[in-house]
Amino acid sequence: MHNHIHILGIKYKFNQPGHDHLNCHLCYGLTMSSITAECLQTICLNYIATNLSEFTQGAVGENHERRLVFKDGNVILHQELAEQLLKKLSKLGLLNDAVLSLFRRETAGPIRRACLRHANLSSKGLRALSTQKLLELDATSLHGVNVNGIIGAQGEWTRKNLKSLVVSRCTFMNTSKYCIVISLPQLKSLRHLDVSYTEFGYNLGLECVVSDLPRLESLDISGTLVYNIQPLLALRDTLRALSLFKTRVPDKDLIPIVMEMHALRHLDISQDSVPHSIGSKNRGRAAMAQFLNTTSALPNIVSLDLSGRDDLLDEMLENFVLSHPRLRFLGLALSQEVCESPFFKEKHYKEYNSDLKIAGQGSEDQILEALLRYKQRPFYGHKLLRCLFNMTQYIEKEPKPQLVKAILPQMRANPKHLGVQMAASACLYNLTKNRLGEGIHVSLLSKMVHLILQAMENFSSQQQLQKNALLTLCSDRILQEVNFDRYKASRMVMDCLFVFDDHSITRMAVAICSILAAKISTVQTTWLGTKRNMVKLLQIVKQKADARTVDITLKFTLSALWNLTDESPATCAIFLNECGLDLFIDILEAFKNEAALQTKVLGLINNIAEVQSLRHTLMRADFIDHCRKLLFNPQIEVSYFAAGIVAHLLHEGPEIWAFTEGKRADLRATLHKSISGWQNPEGEMVAYRSFSPFIPLLTCYPIWEVQLWSVWAIHHVCSKNPSKYCPMLLKEGGVSILEDIRSEDVTLAVHRDVLELVGKVLDIVQWNAKTAPQATPTTAKAAVGNAAGT
Repeated sequence: MHNHIHILGIKYKFNQPGHDHLNCHLCYGLTMSSITAECLQTICLNYIATNLSEFTQGAVGENHERRLVFKDGNVILHQELAEQLLKKLSKLGLLNDAVLSLFRRETAGPIRRACLRHANLSSKGLRALSTQKLLELDATSLHGVNVNGIIGAQGEWTRKNLKSLVVSRCTFMNTSKYCIVISLPQLKSLRHLDVSYTEFGYNLGLECVVSDLPRLESLDISGTLVYNIQPLLALRDTLRALSLFKTRVPDKDLIPIVMEMHALRHLDISQDSVPHSIGSKNRGRAAMAQFLNTTSALPNIVSLDLSGRDDLLDEMLENFVLSHPRLRFLGLALSQEVCESPFFKEKHYKEYNSDLKIAGQGSEDQILEALLRYKQRPFYGHKLLRCLFNMTQYIEKEPKPQLVKAILPQMRANPKHLGVQMAASACLYNLTKNRLGEGIHVSLLSKMVHLILQAMENFSSQQQLQKNALLTLCSDRILQEVNFDRYKASRMVMDCLFVFDDHSITRMAVAICSILAAKISTVQTTWLGTKRNMVKLLQIVKQKADARTVDITLKFTLSALWNLTDESPATCAIFLNECGLDLFIDILEAFKNEAALQTKVLGLINNIAEVQSLRHTLMRADFIDHCRKLLFNPQIEVSYFAAGIVAHLLHEGPEIWAFTEGKRADLRATLHKSISGWQNPEGEMVAYRSFSPFIPLLTCYPIWEVQLWSVWAIHHVCSKNPSKYCPMLLKEGGVSILEDIRSEDVTLAVHRDVLELVGKVLDIVQWNAKTAPQATPTTAKAAVGNAAGT
């Protein structure tokens, strides 16, 4: 039985027997076993939100305003889809007046919950929702219209029946800079009101809300201009939730009133920092002590946040908790050492309550809870992440994906806060280094890398943050398996080479580039292989070569150059113009016993030899002599790439040779002798993007030694990785050419060694067609290696 999701004409099938992978570019490598209907719906929503132009078109409304309509006039978004799509557009920052017009009642809904967070809208645009009957409206950080305008743009039914309004970080100010709150009393059915971080409380505010909103059960006035909460006593029997984070009300006035609010189930009186005045601090401490010692206070409390306070005493707090058995959450973050008490962190302690969640820094569980709760408090996030860094420095075996999940929202919510990004990047390195990353799902790692790249972009001159990011990225699991914008990462990592003069940054940057350059398209390698970047990499190589130093930095830099020149004639030309060939010949002469260096040097020059218009630059007697000698190098990788260069040069006609034809004939014999001595190695020596460089060589009948090298190379990769290379060979026409070679028409013109290898290749192709599913080639040419080695 098949299950389907059908959204705006996009149809997805899942849980189909016999198919383990979803064949959809939107799924980022998810397997069928991990896909659910909810996951697929999320994928569809992401696609629709980011590709609205495919489904909509511009139109002019009744009042000559610009609006969007669906191309398919029969499309009507049902309630759940409309609400989720509106929320997704808001989250992605794509919500504007025109887009909001899609959610008029005639094409969407009925919508009950509208999310307009961080949108930039006008009063006129907001009226698109005036025909909807909203019960909940989240307008957090909405720009372009004040709170009065937000409420005024709603329809009469919404104003009479709205139950929840969030206008956090909006403004009550009008164009004349007067604070206007007269619209709030219209919302007679309101039960939850969030006016945090606004001008609420300036002249008018709290008194008006208390007297005109009789059904109010939840109020958030954190960070407002409220100095007196005495009016709240009128709601002592009905108010169930009260948030007063960063309140301006001193504790001596705050605590006595809070203690009388006996209906409260959720109370947040946490602070961002301690009072500056010694007198106010002492008076606040006395008030807090009275509160904690009054066991009858807040009898129904379920959630109590006291984070950021230094006036808490262990014994008093423990007694309060014991006298309030309904308590399920207690915020103690940044409250000195009270959360270190065994009462709150030791699970074997006799009075430890496993049902009580603690947000603090006394244990990993406490930090996890605090990070998830305090995403919008960067001061908290920075401190908590520093504590977590100390806790995670010595993790070696047990992966902790739950901690990674808790860190990412902090980074996402505070992209421009250096302290948060610095501490978060350090923690992520601790949690993914060595083998720890293998225990974290690739989808989570993908989100992590995206945020790390964003941090690198926002703080491009911060050396330690860049180093943290590079340390985290320099992971085989991340570079080889995780889906992220590899070109963007390559470009940013390359930029580090120009900004910082630091050996460790240079080492990590070239290591990352050497791998990523093999995983981006040839167009992108050309973009990355600019003159600026190539010159920098060649400078690194020259410094090492002049010092006769063979280290990991040199090896990775050579690999990076090799991959950047792969099937990129423009980059190869830059290499030659910047005297790269002379430098590489010098390396061949200076490091005659370093097979790893010779392989990389010859691999890059092989890329140049593949470019017909550049082959003449290699026709140098000194270089040809080096190649002839290296044909018999005991390391087959060295001999293989030397032979590849010779084969491409021999493919050119006699006119390109500056030597005698006899010398060319001698090189042919030497090439044959070298190839005849090879044994196919156990592992895969090289990976190719395509077989396009080999196709011209296959038809080089007059010089069968060239054919021999080409067929040997194809046989090698097909025998080691048939599922990848056999379909590639078939798709690019190589199989038909090999069949022509084996055909009777040309048999007499083909050397028996070539024929033998051609037969073996075609046997592998035939066997693979019968036993292996179709595969799509994606890997670039590079020496087989990883981020930890060469």
